[in-house]
Amino acid sequence: MLYPLDPTLGRTRRRAGWIAAALLILLTGCRSEAPVITARFTAFDSIVDLSLVRVEPALAARANDLIEQDFRFLDSTLDTWKTGVMERVNRLLPTGEPFVAPPAILPLLRMSQTYEKLSGGLFNPALGNLIALWGFNVPQPECNPPPRDQVIERWVKANPRMADIQLDGLEIQGNNRALRLDFQPIIRGYAIDLAIAQIKELGIRDALVQIGPDLRAIGDRGGQPWRIPIRRPSGAGVLAVLKVMGDESVATTAAYDRDFIYGGVNYHHILDPRTGQPARGTQSVTVVHGDTVTATAAATALFVAGPKQWHAVAQTFGLRYVILVDSKGNVHLNPELHARLDIVDTNAELILSPPLAAPPGAPPTAAGQPRSNPA
Repeated sequence: MLYPLDPTLGRTRRRAGWIAAALLILLTGCRSEAPVITARFTAFDSIVDLSLVRVEPALAARANDLIEQDFRFLDSTLDTWKTGVMERVNRLLPTGEPFVAPPAILPLLRMSQTYEKLSGGLFNPALGNLIALWGFNVPQPECNPPPRDQVIERWVKANPRMADIQLDGLEIQGNNRALRLDFQPIIRGYAIDLAIAQIKELGIRDALVQIGPDLRAIGDRGGQPWRIPIRRPSGAGVLAVLKVMGDESVATTAAYDRDFIYGGVNYHHILDPRTGQPARGTQSVTVVHGDTVTATAAATALFVAGPKQWHAVAQTFGLRYVILVDSKGNVHLNPELHARLDIVDTNAELILSPPLAAPPGAPPTAAGQPRSNPA
C-alpha cells in the first residue's frame, strides 16, 4: 500500500457490496466452480476491474480498499495534465537545474529510460509537449485541425528524450528545454503490477486486475484458465481468445483508444518520435508478457515500429508473444502466440513471423508467410 488506509462510510458501503456479490455467486454458481468476487471502479480515465477467486468476502473487501486507494493516489500523483506533482517536475526539468524528485516517479523514470533504449527511441515518454500540441492531453480530444507541420518539426528537432534526464539518488536534472514527461503509455501497467504485488502479499493466489485494455492474471479461474479476449483493432468485437494460467500480463495499444477525425482523416495519440506525427501502418498491438509495465511499453514501441520492424523490436525487448494488426487489417503474429490462440474472427488474414523464442538448433523459418485462418 502507498499510504495509510482511512475508514470511511463509502468503504463500508462498498464492503457490503462485496459481501452481497460474494453471496450471490455462492448461491447461484455451480457447486463445482470456485466463487469469483468482482469489483469495479474508475481510475486513470478508465474502468478498473478486479476479480478474486477463492477469497473470503472480508479479505476481498480489504484488497479492493487497498488497490482503489493506491490507484487514486497514483492517478493524482503521476498525471501530467493535472495540477500537482508532475506539473512541478515538468516545470523544473527544462530549467537544467537539479532538484529532488518525488519518490513516486523515480521507478517510472528508470524504467522509461530502459524502455527507450531497448526500443531505439520508439518509446519516448518525454514527448509531452507534442502530446499537448496535438490535443491528446485530454481523455476525449476535440476535432480541431492538426498542428502545422512547421511547429511539429520544431519540436522534433528539439529531440527531447528520456536520456536527457540525469538521475543521481533522489535528484534529477534535465538537459533539454523541450522535456515534458507524460507517463500515460505505462502508468496503467505500472499500477496493475503494484496491485498484483499487493494481492500476493495478502495471500491471494488467483486474481485478475484490468484497467481498460491492459491486465494481469495470476493463478486460475476456479480450476480453469482465464479467458482473455483480444479485440479487433476497431475495438468492437473479438479477434481471438487467449487462455492464461500462472502469472501473465496482456497489454494492448490501439489507435481507437484516444483519437479524433478531421477532414476525413483519423489522428490518434500514438506519436512517432521521429516525425512528431501519429504513427502510421498499425491499428493495434497486443503483447503478452510476465509484467504489465513492460508489456505496455513494448506495445507502444511495436505500434510505432509498424509491420516491417515490429519483430526486430520485439526481440530486443525479449518478448515471446506479440500480435500486430496493420492498417490493412492483416494480423501479424509469431507462431508461439498463434499456437495459444482460439481465433474467433474467421475472416482475419494471419501472417506468421519467424519465432521470437526459437529453441537452440531449430531450423530457420520463412518470415511473413500468410496463413489463412483454419476455420
